Amino acid sequence: MVIVSDASPVTSLIQVGQLELLNAVFGQVVVPRAVYNELCKVPGQQTIIDQQNWLFIDHAKDLKHVKTLENELDAGEAEAIVLALEMRADYLVIDEFKGRNKAEEIGLKIIGSLGVLLQAKQKGLISVVKPLIDDLIQKAEFRVHPALYQQVLNIAGE
Repeated sequence: MVIVSDASPVTSLIQVGQLELLNAVFGQVVVPRAVYNELCKVPGQQTIIDQQNWLFIDHAKDLKHVKTLENELDAGEAEAIVLALEMRADYLVIDEFKGRNKAEEIGLKIIGSLGVLLQAKQKGLISVVKPLIDDLIQKAEFRVHPALYQQVLNIAGE
């Protein structure tokens, strides 16, 4: 399985102490160089990221496509989308609304941080998602529309 991630899911999961769920759910995860650079700007994150033997840094080759997407998205999102296309990724892990919409428009399969939590519960890696979503909201300033919050809890059976 090929998984490419944008910055927000990695940062959010680090902030709630659940980064290992990305590995447990998907195995290896690739982040583009622009995303890695973005992640390293947050104090303490570079050390955590560099210690993960399942997290790989790569770069998109089609820089023209990246630059075109940067007209609408930030550099990390743009490179994540192009790299996911180039690698024929099974999923792009991304939370930001504009990035998700563009990725879907291009034909990528996407999953966000909440989807990762649902997958983790379905695989028996965690027993409940509600406290983790609440942690994301409180500790990572993760924004979740109330209807989506309830929908995720309903899917999780909570």
